[in-house]
Amino acid sequence: MGSLQLLSSILLSTICAFALGLTGTAAVADPQSKRILIDYVAPKNPEHQPIYDLLKERHALEKLQEIFGAFRLPNDLTLRTLGCDGVSNAWYERSTVSVCYEYLDEIRRGMPKETTPAGVTPTGALVGQFFYVFAHEMGHASFDLLGVPVFGRPEDAADQFATYIMLQFGKEQARELITGAAYSYKKYLQNPNVTAPLTAFSDAHSPPAERFYNLLCMAYGADPRLFSDFVGEGYLPKARAAGCQREYGEVAYAFYKLILPHLDKDIAKMVLQKSWLPDETAKPKSH
Repeated sequence: MGSLQLLSSILLSTICAFALGLTGTAAVADPQSKRILIDYVAPKNPEHQPIYDLLKERHALEKLQEIFGAFRLPNDLTLRTLGCDGVSNAWYERSTVSVCYEYLDEIRRGMPKETTPAGVTPTGALVGQFFYVFAHEMGHASFDLLGVPVFGRPEDAADQFATYIMLQFGKEQARELITGAAYSYKKYLQNPNVTAPLTAFSDAHSPPAERFYNLLCMAYGADPRLFSDFVGEGYLPKARAAGCQREYGEVAYAFYKLILPHLDKDIAKMVLQKSWLPDETAKPKSH
Protein backbone atom coordinates (compact mmCIF):
# COMPACT_ATOMS: atom_id res chain seq x y z
CA MET A 1 0.00 0.00 0.00
CA GLY A 2 1.40 3.42 -0.96
CA SER A 3 1.87 6.38 1.38
CA LEU A 4 -1.13 8.25 0.01
CA GLN A 5 -3.36 5.18 0.40
CA LEU A 6 -2.14 4.76 3.96
CA LEU A 7 -2.89 8.38 4.77
CA SER A 8 -6.32 7.98 3.18
CA SER A 9 -7.12 5.00 5.40
CA ILE A 10 -5.90 6.84 8.49
CA LEU A 11 -8.02 9.87 7.70
CA LEU A 12 -11.07 7.75 6.92
CA SER A 13 -10.93 5.73 10.13
CA THR A 14 -10.19 8.74 12.31
CA ILE A 15 -12.89 10.99 10.94
CA CYS A 16 -15.45 8.17 11.24
CA ALA A 17 -14.60 7.93 14.93
CA PHE A 18 -14.96 11.67 15.38
CA ALA A 19 -18.15 11.91 13.34
CA LEU A 20 -19.90 9.27 15.42
CA GLY A 21 -19.00 11.05 18.65
CA LEU A 22 -16.64 8.49 20.12
CA THR A 23 -15.40 9.02 23.62
CA GLY A 24 -12.60 7.29 25.45
CA THR A 25 -8.86 7.45 25.77
CA ALA A 26 -6.92 8.58 22.73
CA ALA A 27 -4.17 6.34 21.41
CA VAL A 28 -0.63 7.08 22.54
CA ALA A 29 1.17 9.01 19.82
CA ASP A 30 4.41 7.91 18.24
CA PRO A 31 7.44 10.15 19.04
CA GLN A 32 7.33 11.70 15.56
CA SER A 33 3.65 12.55 15.86
CA LYS A 34 4.50 14.37 19.08
CA ARG A 35 5.77 17.11 16.79
CA ILE A 36 2.10 18.05 16.74
CA LEU A 37 1.05 19.39 20.12
CA ILE A 38 -2.48 20.22 21.25
CA ASP A 39 -3.89 22.87 23.54
CA TYR A 40 -7.49 23.29 24.66
CA VAL A 41 -7.30 26.84 26.02
CA ALA A 42 -9.91 27.41 28.72
CA PRO A 43 -12.65 29.70 27.36
CA LYS A 44 -13.05 33.24 28.63
CA ASN A 45 -16.74 33.31 27.78
CA PRO A 46 -18.89 30.98 29.95
CA GLU A 47 -21.13 30.38 26.91
CA HIS A 48 -18.24 28.54 25.26
CA GLN A 49 -17.75 26.13 28.17
CA PRO A 50 -20.01 23.43 26.63
CA ILE A 51 -18.01 23.54 23.39
CA TYR A 52 -14.74 23.31 25.30
CA ASP A 53 -16.04 20.38 27.37
CA LEU A 54 -17.38 18.54 24.33
CA LEU A 55 -14.15 18.92 22.36
CA LYS A 56 -12.12 17.54 25.27
CA GLU A 57 -14.57 14.75 25.99
CA ARG A 58 -14.44 13.56 22.38
CA HIS A 59 -10.67 14.06 22.07
CA ALA A 60 -11.15 16.18 18.97
CA LEU A 61 -7.63 17.62 18.90
CA GLU A 62 -6.07 14.27 19.81
CA LYS A 63 -7.70 12.80 16.70
CA LEU A 64 -6.31 15.58 14.52
CA GLN A 65 -2.94 15.00 16.18
CA GLU A 66 -3.12 11.36 15.09
CA ILE A 67 -4.24 12.24 11.55
CA PHE A 68 -1.47 14.72 10.88
CA GLY A 69 1.12 12.73 12.82
CA ALA A 70 2.03 11.08 9.52
CA PHE A 71 3.59 14.35 8.36
CA ARG A 72 7.34 14.62 9.00
CA LEU A 73 7.68 18.13 10.43
CA PRO A 74 11.04 19.77 11.18
CA ASN A 75 9.76 21.31 14.42
CA ASP A 76 6.73 21.37 16.69
CA LEU A 77 3.28 22.49 15.54
CA THR A 78 0.52 23.27 18.04
CA LEU A 79 -3.19 22.81 17.29
CA ARG A 80 -5.26 24.86 19.69
CA THR A 81 -8.79 26.04 20.36
CA LEU A 82 -9.34 29.28 22.25
CA GLY A 83 -11.67 32.16 22.94
CA CYS A 84 -11.14 35.20 20.71
CA ASP A 85 -13.05 38.01 22.47
CA GLY A 86 -16.13 37.68 20.29
CA VAL A 87 -14.31 37.30 16.95
CA SER A 88 -15.03 34.25 14.78
CA ASN A 89 -11.68 33.36 13.23
CA ALA A 90 -9.02 30.72 12.51
CA TRP A 91 -5.39 31.23 11.53
CA TYR A 92 -1.85 29.83 11.37
CA GLU A 93 1.07 31.81 12.80
CA ARG A 94 4.41 30.96 14.42
CA SER A 95 3.99 27.17 14.32
CA THR A 96 0.51 27.36 15.83
CA VAL A 97 -2.90 26.65 14.30
CA SER A 98 -5.60 28.52 16.20
CA VAL A 99 -9.36 28.04 15.87
CA CYS A 100 -11.70 30.22 17.94
CA TYR A 101 -14.57 28.86 20.01
CA GLU A 102 -16.60 31.60 18.35
CA TYR A 103 -15.90 29.96 14.98
CA LEU A 104 -16.85 26.51 16.25
CA ASP A 105 -19.99 27.91 17.87
CA GLU A 106 -20.90 29.48 14.53
CA ILE A 107 -20.56 26.06 12.89
CA ARG A 108 -22.74 24.50 15.59
CA ARG A 109 -25.45 27.14 15.28
CA GLY A 110 -25.43 26.88 11.48
CA MET A 111 -25.95 23.11 11.35
CA PRO A 112 -29.10 21.93 9.57
CA LYS A 113 -31.67 20.44 11.93
CA GLU A 114 -32.17 17.49 9.59
CA THR A 115 -30.78 16.19 6.32
CA THR A 116 -31.19 18.86 3.64
CA PRO A 117 -32.72 18.27 0.17
CA ALA A 118 -29.14 18.28 -1.17
CA GLY A 119 -28.24 15.42 1.20
CA VAL A 120 -26.23 17.37 3.79
CA THR A 121 -26.62 15.71 7.19
CA PRO A 122 -26.25 17.57 10.51
CA THR A 123 -23.20 15.42 11.34
CA GLY A 124 -21.72 15.99 7.88
CA ALA A 125 -22.10 19.76 8.22
CA LEU A 126 -20.48 19.73 11.66
CA VAL A 127 -17.58 17.39 10.92
CA GLY A 128 -17.03 18.64 7.37
CA GLN A 129 -16.61 22.23 8.49
CA PHE A 130 -14.59 21.32 11.59
CA PHE A 131 -12.12 19.27 9.57
CA TYR A 132 -12.06 21.74 6.67
CA VAL A 133 -10.97 24.66 8.84
CA PHE A 134 -8.22 22.69 10.58
CA ALA A 135 -7.02 21.14 7.32
CA HIS A 136 -6.96 24.59 5.68
CA GLU A 137 -4.73 25.95 8.43
CA MET A 138 -2.67 22.75 8.33
CA GLY A 139 -2.10 23.57 4.69
CA HIS A 140 -0.59 26.93 5.66
CA ALA A 141 1.50 25.19 8.33
CA SER A 142 2.75 22.56 5.87
CA PHE A 143 3.76 25.15 3.28
CA ASP A 144 5.64 27.09 5.95
CA LEU A 145 7.29 24.33 7.97
CA LEU A 146 8.14 22.07 5.02
CA GLY A 147 9.34 24.90 2.80
CA VAL A 148 6.77 24.12 0.10
CA PRO A 149 6.70 26.84 -2.57
CA VAL A 150 3.27 28.28 -3.33
CA PHE A 151 2.90 29.67 -6.83
CA GLY A 152 -0.33 31.60 -6.41
CA ARG A 153 -2.54 32.88 -3.63
CA PRO A 154 -1.72 31.17 -0.30
CA GLU A 155 -5.35 31.11 0.84
CA ASP A 156 -6.48 29.39 -2.37
CA ALA A 157 -3.62 26.90 -2.01
CA ALA A 158 -4.67 26.12 1.58
CA ASP A 159 -8.25 25.56 0.40
CA GLN A 160 -6.97 23.16 -2.24
CA PHE A 161 -4.82 21.33 0.32
CA ALA A 162 -7.82 20.86 2.64
CA THR A 163 -10.14 19.78 -0.15
CA TYR A 164 -7.61 17.30 -1.52
CA ILE A 165 -7.15 15.72 1.91
CA MET A 166 -10.92 15.34 2.38
CA LEU A 167 -11.22 13.68 -1.02
CA GLN A 168 -8.84 10.90 0.02
CA PHE A 169 -11.49 9.31 2.25
CA GLY A 170 -13.72 6.48 1.07
CA LYS A 171 -16.47 7.65 -1.24
CA GLU A 172 -19.28 7.97 1.29
CA GLN A 173 -17.16 9.84 3.83
CA ALA A 174 -15.56 12.05 1.18
CA ARG A 175 -18.96 13.07 -0.10
CA GLU A 176 -20.28 13.81 3.38
CA LEU A 177 -17.22 15.88 4.26
CA ILE A 178 -17.24 17.84 1.00
CA THR A 179 -20.95 18.63 1.11
CA GLY A 180 -20.66 19.44 4.82
CA ALA A 181 -17.84 21.90 4.16
CA ALA A 182 -19.72 23.41 1.21
CA TYR A 183 -22.75 23.95 3.46
CA SER A 184 -20.80 26.66 5.29
CA TYR A 185 -21.21 28.91 2.24
CA LYS A 186 -25.02 28.57 2.09
CA LYS A 187 -25.74 32.09 3.34
CA TYR A 188 -23.63 33.60 0.56
CA LEU A 189 -25.52 31.72 -2.17
CA GLN A 190 -29.11 32.51 -1.26
CA ASN A 191 -29.25 35.47 -3.64
CA PRO A 192 -28.08 34.68 -7.19
CA ASN A 193 -27.53 38.39 -7.89
CA VAL A 194 -24.75 39.71 -5.69
CA THR A 195 -23.86 43.34 -5.12
CA ALA A 196 -20.65 44.07 -3.23
CA PRO A 197 -18.29 47.03 -2.76
CA LEU A 198 -15.08 46.90 -4.77
CA THR A 199 -13.00 46.53 -1.60
CA ALA A 200 -14.71 43.18 -0.96
CA PHE A 201 -12.40 41.74 -3.61
CA SER A 202 -9.24 43.03 -1.94
CA ASP A 203 -9.22 40.38 0.80
CA ALA A 204 -6.46 37.76 0.88
CA HIS A 205 -9.19 35.13 0.70
CA SER A 206 -11.19 34.64 -2.46
CA PRO A 207 -14.85 35.74 -2.18
CA PRO A 208 -17.00 33.10 -0.41
CA ALA A 209 -18.96 32.23 -3.56
CA GLU A 210 -15.74 31.61 -5.47
CA ARG A 211 -14.41 29.39 -2.69
CA PHE A 212 -17.67 27.43 -2.85
CA TYR A 213 -17.29 26.81 -6.59
CA ASN A 214 -13.62 25.92 -6.19
CA LEU A 215 -14.53 23.33 -3.56
CA LEU A 216 -17.22 21.78 -5.76
CA CYS A 217 -14.98 21.82 -8.83
CA MET A 218 -12.16 19.99 -7.03
CA ALA A 219 -14.59 17.32 -5.84
CA TYR A 220 -16.21 16.90 -9.25
CA GLY A 221 -12.80 16.73 -10.90
CA ALA A 222 -11.72 13.98 -8.50
CA ASP A 223 -14.81 11.84 -9.09
CA PRO A 224 -17.34 13.02 -11.72
CA ARG A 225 -19.64 10.08 -10.96
CA LEU A 226 -19.73 10.49 -7.20
CA PHE A 227 -20.36 14.22 -7.49
CA SER A 228 -22.38 14.17 -10.72
CA ASP A 229 -25.33 15.86 -9.02
CA PHE A 230 -23.21 18.96 -8.47
CA VAL A 231 -23.64 19.59 -12.19
CA GLY A 232 -26.96 17.82 -12.67
CA GLU A 233 -28.66 19.88 -9.95
CA GLY A 234 -27.06 23.12 -11.10
CA TYR A 235 -24.75 23.71 -8.16
CA LEU A 236 -21.69 23.73 -10.43
CA PRO A 237 -22.02 25.40 -13.87
CA LYS A 238 -21.28 23.09 -16.79
CA ALA A 239 -18.80 25.59 -18.24
CA ARG A 240 -16.67 25.34 -15.07
CA ALA A 241 -17.17 21.61 -14.69
CA ALA A 242 -15.58 20.96 -18.08
CA GLY A 243 -12.14 21.83 -16.73
CA CYS A 244 -12.44 20.41 -13.22
CA GLN A 245 -10.61 17.13 -13.85
CA ARG A 246 -7.63 19.14 -15.05
CA GLU A 247 -7.84 21.41 -11.99
CA TYR A 248 -7.94 18.43 -9.64
CA GLY A 249 -5.10 16.78 -11.52
CA GLU A 250 -2.87 19.81 -11.07
CA VAL A 251 -3.47 19.83 -7.31
CA ALA A 252 -2.97 16.05 -7.07
CA TYR A 253 0.34 16.32 -8.92
CA ALA A 254 1.52 19.16 -6.69
CA PHE A 255 0.63 17.12 -3.59
CA TYR A 256 2.47 14.12 -5.00
CA LYS A 257 5.61 16.11 -5.76
CA LEU A 258 5.71 18.51 -2.80
CA ILE A 259 3.82 16.97 0.15
CA LEU A 260 3.93 13.20 -0.26
CA PRO A 261 7.73 13.00 0.27
CA HIS A 262 7.14 14.40 3.77
CA LEU A 263 4.80 11.58 4.86
CA ASP A 264 6.30 8.93 7.13
CA LYS A 265 5.33 5.42 6.00
CA ASP A 266 6.20 3.74 9.30
CA ILE A 267 4.06 6.11 11.35
CA ALA A 268 1.25 5.79 8.85
CA LYS A 269 1.39 2.00 9.23
CA MET A 270 1.41 2.25 13.04
CA VAL A 271 -1.65 4.47 13.04
CA LEU A 272 -3.35 2.25 10.47
CA GLN A 273 -2.89 -0.80 12.71
CA LYS A 274 -4.68 0.85 15.64
CA SER A 275 -8.36 0.21 16.20
CA TRP A 276 -10.22 3.34 15.09
CA LEU A 277 -13.50 2.05 13.70
CA PRO A 278 -16.33 2.54 16.21
CA ASP A 279 -19.23 0.27 17.03
CA GLU A 280 -21.78 1.71 14.65
CA THR A 281 -24.62 0.19 16.65
CA ALA A 282 -23.67 2.25 19.71
CA LYS A 283 -25.78 5.33 20.23
CA PRO A 284 -23.67 8.50 20.71
CA LYS A 285 -24.15 10.42 23.92
CA SER A 286 -26.57 13.33 23.76
CA HIS A 287 -25.56 16.76 25.02
